[in-house]
Amino acid sequence: MANVYILRGSCGRYYIGATDNLGRRFSEHQRGGNNTTRRLGHPLELIASREFHFMIEARAFERRLKSFKNPELAISHLRTFSITKESSPE
Repeated sequence: MANVYILRGSCGRYYIGATDNLGRRFSEHQRGGNNTTRRLGHPLELIASREFHFMIEARAFERRLKSFKNPELAISHLRTFSITKESSPE
């Protein structure tokens, strides 16, 4: 399983990422092991996450969220996303 997640730092900025182990990755962010999230300030807050069956799906969705350029829109999209709705051919 894979996850796409959105973090918010104390400065109010956001980070969008994908991982195969959300607990481990969030701990790494909290310890400051990533230059991008270190700049967000602490504490970090997990705003939203969504589970996917495969990492390739999670990475594609992560890219889609990052393309919005608006964190509130990305959060809304992540929270309302449905795997069946998005992957059903219509």
